[in-house]
Amino acid sequence: MKIQEMSSTYIRFSIIPSLCYCYFISAKIPKGIPRLISLLPIIYIFTILPLYYSSPFIIGCTTFSITWLSNFKLLLFAFGQGPLCKNGSTKMLSLPIFISIAALPLRMKQKNFTQKEKIPLNLAGKLIFFAVILEIIFHHKSEIHQKMVLICYCLMIFLLIDILIAFFNSIFRIFVGLESEPPSNEPYLSTSLQDFWARRWNLTVTNTLRLTVYNPVRLVLFEVVGQEWAQGVAILATFVVSGLMHELIFCYVTRVSPTWEMTSFFVIHGISVIVETRVKRSVKDTWRISGLVSAPLTTGFVMVTAFGLFFPPLIRNGADEMVLEEFGFCVDLIKDKMFQLVSHFR
Repeated sequence: MKIQEMSSTYIRFSIIPSLCYCYFISAKIPKGIPRLISLLPIIYIFTILPLYYSSPFIIGCTTFSITWLSNFKLLLFAFGQGPLCKNGSTKMLSLPIFISIAALPLRMKQKNFTQKEKIPLNLAGKLIFFAVILEIIFHHKSEIHQKMVLICYCLMIFLLIDILIAFFNSIFRIFVGLESEPPSNEPYLSTSLQDFWARRWNLTVTNTLRLTVYNPVRLVLFEVVGQEWAQGVAILATFVVSGLMHELIFCYVTRVSPTWEMTSFFVIHGISVIVETRVKRSVKDTWRISGLVSAPLTTGFVMVTAFGLFFPPLIRNGADEMVLEEFGFCVDLIKDKMFQLVSHFR
């Protein structure tokens, strides 16, 4: 019994020791299959890690950042590629930067990076906006139309990702003195699905999937089926992998078998992106839709398909309620403490 408890405790707090092993041991092994074999125990630990937590929110965050992104970064590292390798050279990143990039859903800011928001909203504004939506949903959900609830869910996901990345970026800046790139680039202004998925939404995931799925599939198939088909299959493969990883997050949080609705959501978007790129290539510059029209159409398509396929399994199994309860408890606790503090100074 004590051995099981010790094992459970180790797994819960295994992230930093495991990454130290990768840095000091695996990095010394020749890249390729030998290094990959040395990393398999760590990949296994990171895969089962979320099962040792009870909070749905922590399970979701751990599955996303460690089981998904960290494992994918380690796969790239095994072959001398990706963000854990210093521009493909044999020179290693410093240990703090290596651990931060591997464990957190961050992408180190490039020297030539520039991004100006058309609708600027700082962290404080996002926190207030998120808190207001949460307050409405948590206490008045039964009084709101279901479609409005789903719209609020879309806004909360966008705000939550930005808030979490800003929090992790603060940790990154304090400990290693560097900054990471923002997670998104105003996805509500996307003028096409390709623009939404490739250049605006959750860019850390986009970059990771591009390196681990899209590029290898496209390169392997290029000589076999040609550039156009290789690109199409690579796009679809990328969306399928993304769908499967979202299914894994859903399964870990709810502990129920997948319904494959989330995967279907990503497959539909993958096929839509392929069709969209083919149409763009055929019409070229002869016909172009104004951004004032294409942006609402793109956002509307993403939201409608999410309403039909992405959110239903979460709502059906109560995952949304579990996470809302955690957030609601925290917000109510903060409100009570603030009221107590104000009344104390009166």
